[in-house]
Amino acid sequence: MEHINDKTTPNPWYWIPSLYLAEGIPYVMVMTVAGILFKRFGVSNTDIALYTSWWYLPWVIKPLWSPVVDLFKTKRWWITTMQFFIGIGLAGVALSLPGDDFFRYSLVFFWLLAFSSATHDTAADGFYMYGLTPRQQAYFVGIRSTFYRLALIIGQGLAVMLAGTLEKRLPLATAWSIAIGSLSILFFLFAIYHIFILPKPSDDKKAGQNRAFFQDFIDTFVSFFKKKHIGQALCFMLLFRLAESQLLKLASPFMLDSRTVGGLGLDTSEVGFIYGTIGIIALAAGGILGGIVTARKGLKYWLLGITIAMNIPNLVYVYLAYAQPENLLLISSCVAVEQFGYGFGFTAYMLYLILFSAGEHKTAHYALCTGFMALGLMLPGMGSGYIQEHTSYLTFFLWVMFCTIPSFLLLHFIKIPENQPS
Repeated sequence: MEHINDKTTPNPWYWIPSLYLAEGIPYVMVMTVAGILFKRFGVSNTDIALYTSWWYLPWVIKPLWSPVVDLFKTKRWWITTMQFFIGIGLAGVALSLPGDDFFRYSLVFFWLLAFSSATHDTAADGFYMYGLTPRQQAYFVGIRSTFYRLALIIGQGLAVMLAGTLEKRLPLATAWSIAIGSLSILFFLFAIYHIFILPKPSDDKKAGQNRAFFQDFIDTFVSFFKKKHIGQALCFMLLFRLAESQLLKLASPFMLDSRTVGGLGLDTSEVGFIYGTIGIIALAAGGILGGIVTARKGLKYWLLGITIAMNIPNLVYVYLAYAQPENLLLISSCVAVEQFGYGFGFTAYMLYLILFSAGEHKTAHYALCTGFMALGLMLPGMGSGYIQEHTSYLTFFLWVMFCTIPSFLLLHFIKIPENQPS
C-alpha cells in the first residue's frame, strides 16, 4: 500500500487531525456534556443517569452494525455522511432547548448524535487503515490519539466553559443553544472539508453482498464465544468498571448540585474547567504512564496495581461529599487524582481486551470486547441516579466504593493471555 502516498494524495496532516477531532467531540457530548446540560436545566439525577446510559447502546451493538458499514458504500462516504448527521443532531439539540418540551426532543437528537458517532467511529478507524501506508499508520497513531484528547477538551472543557460564561449574560437556554450550535456549525464544516480533502484509496470499497460474507461474520461471532476462558473474560469486561460506570453518571451533577442537597454548588464554567481541562490532562497522563509500565513488566505483573489505581482513587468523592470543600484548587486536585488513576487502569484494561482478542479475527473480536465493555457501563449506570436520589451523595459514593469489590475478586479468576508483553 505504499503507493497511497503519492503526489495526488492529500498529506495525512491535512485530514488525520480533523478526522479525530470529529471522532472525539460527539462522544464526549453524549457521554458527559449531556449530563451537565440536563442538570443545569433541572432534570433529575434519576432521569439523567437512566437516559444517558441508554446512549451507550450504539457502542454495544457496534460490532453487529459494523458489517453494514462494510456492505454498503465506502468508509469515506460513511464518514462524511455521519458528520452531516452529527451536525444535524447537535443543531436539533440547540434548537430544542428553548422549547417547553425540550427534554423529549433533545433526547431524540442526542440519540441521533450517539448512533451517528458510533457509526463514524467504525468508519473512521477502518479508513485509517486504508488511507495510510503501514509506516504512516505507526507514525500517526500518537497524533490521532492527541487530537482525540484535544476533542475531549473542546467538548467537555471549552464548550461547557463557553456555555457557563454565556449563562451569566444570557438566558440559560440561549447560552447553551449558542454553545452547542457552534459545534453543530463546526461539524457541517468538517463534513464539507472532508468531502474534498479525504483521500480515495483503492482499497476503500464496499464488501460483496454474498453468502460468504455473512457466513464469515457468523463464524467470527461464534468463534469469539469459543475462545479459551471466555466466561472469566466476559465477567471481567462487564464488572471491572462496575464502580466507575456509576460514578461517571453522577460526578458532574454532584459538582453542580447545591450544597443544601449535598453537592458542591459549582457553576457551569468551573465544572467545565475541572473536568474538561485538568481532568483530561490527568487522564492522559495516567494513560501514558499505564502504557509504559505495562509494556515493561507485563499486564499480569501490574494487574493488582491497575485494579487499585482504577478503584481506590474513587475515595476522593467520599471525601468531597463529606467535607464539601469550597476551595477550587482542592476540588480540582481530587478530580485529578481520580482521573489519573482511571487513566492508568483503563489503559491496562484496554490492553487486556487486545490480548484476549489476539489470533484469527482479532479486529472483529476486539470490537466485540468493546461492545461488552460498553454494556458493562450501560447497565449499572442506568440505576445510579435512582440510588443517589433515594439516599444521598455521601451514601451513593460509599456504595460506589462497595461496587469496587467485584474488581478485586475477579483477580483470583481472570486468566491473562500468554501473549502479553513482558
